[in-house]
Amino acid sequence: MKLIVGLGNPGPKYQLTRHNIGFLFIDALVEVFSGARAFKNEFKAETQKLPIAGEQVLLVKPQTFMNLSGESVQPLLGFYHLTPADLLVVHDEVDQPFGQLKFQTKRGHGGHNGIRNIHQMLGTDEYARLRLGVGRPPVFVNNEGESVGKTMEVADWVLNNFSKAEMAKLPDFFELALQGVETWIKQGIGQASTQFNGKAVG
Repeated sequence: MKLIVGLGNPGPKYQLTRHNIGFLFIDALVEVFSGARAFKNEFKAETQKLPIAGEQVLLVKPQTFMNLSGESVQPLLGFYHLTPADLLVVHDEVDQPFGQLKFQTKRGHGGHNGIRNIHQMLGTDEYARLRLGVGRPPVFVNNEGESVGKTMEVADWVLNNFSKAEMAKLPDFFELALQGVETWIKQGIGQASTQFNGKAVG
């Protein structure tokens, strides 16, 4: 069995924010492979088990808020007798443009509080991550083409809702990410990285 964890914050206030792209992707997987949401509550998370690419997969949305995500991930791995090698964490990434994805493992948290907590709780960074690009805030440019400041701070940017244009592209973005997840399940992180890193929706 595999464990796929989408990171986000619970509650309607955060539902369509960039920081919640992990939650939104989990919901997209449920719609594609199940057609009906049947989440149950366990270990401070909403979970749903279903088959993807010939493998039983437990989809997880931690309900602890982002900075305590590991409090769900660690006990779920233990309860289902899984190891970090069976884990894929899906999260937002400001250092990639919107619509671009990247599979990685054995990397630092890069300032992402959800990943930081999972690293701490598991005591390792040896698990797979799928970084879904949400980009950085746009910058103001003067008449000479020089940057004169951002429209908002990164922390505020990720807690703002996706734009209408971004929302329109999310289905295609998630379809691309889904193909990458199927490759990760069937062939592992190496092939997923080789085939999908740097790919993006138009």
